[in-house]
Amino acid sequence: MEYYDALETRDPAEREAALMARPPAQLAHARAAAPFFATALAGVDPASVTSREALARLPVVRKSELLEHQKAARPFGGFAAAGWGAGMRRVFASPGPIYEPEGARPDYWRLARALYAAGFRAGHLVHNCFAYHFTPAGSMLETAAHALGCTVFPGGVGQTEQQVQAMADLRPDGYVGTPSFLRIILDKADELGVKLPGLTRALVSGEAFPPSLRDALAARGIHGYQAYATADLGLIAYETPAREGLVADEDIVVEIVRPGTGDLVPEGEVGEVVVTPFNPDYPLIRFGTGDLSAVLPGVSPCGRTNLRLRGWLGRADQTTKVRGMFVHPAQVAEVLRRHPEVARARLVVDNPGGQDRMTLQCAVADAAPEGLEQALAAAVRDVTKLRAEVRIVPATDLPNDGKVIEDARRYD
Repeated sequence: MEYYDALETRDPAEREAALMARPPAQLAHARAAAPFFATALAGVDPASVTSREALARLPVVRKSELLEHQKAARPFGGFAAAGWGAGMRRVFASPGPIYEPEGARPDYWRLARALYAAGFRAGHLVHNCFAYHFTPAGSMLETAAHALGCTVFPGGVGQTEQQVQAMADLRPDGYVGTPSFLRIILDKADELGVKLPGLTRALVSGEAFPPSLRDALAARGIHGYQAYATADLGLIAYETPAREGLVADEDIVVEIVRPGTGDLVPEGEVGEVVVTPFNPDYPLIRFGTGDLSAVLPGVSPCGRTNLRLRGWLGRADQTTKVRGMFVHPAQVAEVLRRHPEVARARLVVDNPGGQDRMTLQCAVADAAPEGLEQALAAAVRDVTKLRAEVRIVPATDLPNDGKVIEDARRYD
């Protein structure tokens, strides 16, 4: 079978209808079972959220907010709907610390789909080099492999010589872990004169997977693919043999929003990845990943019809400090809300002569009305409490890279 299931090749309209039928029940469940959402969604009629436009009117929950609430109310800050016991198998910790529950459902993190696209099948032995302590990565891939019918060797991280020995003895069919650690293991195998002929596939995540490393692995007979997943959400998107972007998971709603806001951007424009999963245990609604990406047009040549992401394009949180004051992307967004005639903008911070300077570069759809620059400067001062110069620039001068604040200061 070429595909994990029939969901991957659905007609896009059929998929969209099925996805948009799910938020009402999930929102009602979140309000009833997760104290945070009982407050955050108090004025929302769940039955009315049956379109992307309606979903986009709900607030985005960002990691900083999650951390703040978890610190105030351990362990999950009112975001979880499951408690200790049968409903929750494990709890993990990410830097912050932020705590994530793992429920009892098979393939809880939904990584089996990504493993399948990377060539893993029932009966394979998977050498799992993701960490098994504190963070959930090891369990994310182990539970996915078990859902496929694979056996797992829990290699974890470090102990490179022992990893090579285990691979030589057990002859795993594939590797899961970071791409850099796979390269370290292979280099150590070369150093020891150990052959690993059975290792022919890999699913990597957690860091960049440049084409140069992908090609180097392929030259050794190892076909490596990427998965984009987070500890909060599980699988978001995964690479397929088409090698054209990352295909979104079937069990989530993916949105791309303007950084610092919850506003959707046009297809192809870079923005923050926002995800709504349908996880009953941890019902995050419009969770901002903090990652930048963009939607690729059309469908994948591999036949999977879900939307595709360009991959990781940077971080959306571009907060910076200017003259002792923090300036946030949300503040730039507030300035633009006051002046809808501005189509796009970027706040550039530099320091000529060693003095911080802010310049708001604005692209205007039509001719700029008289006095716009002065009005924008006043809005920046009102919102940030800092002065800024304003420049009206051609839209082509503002790259489509998701940057709202560019720190161009030099200290040499």
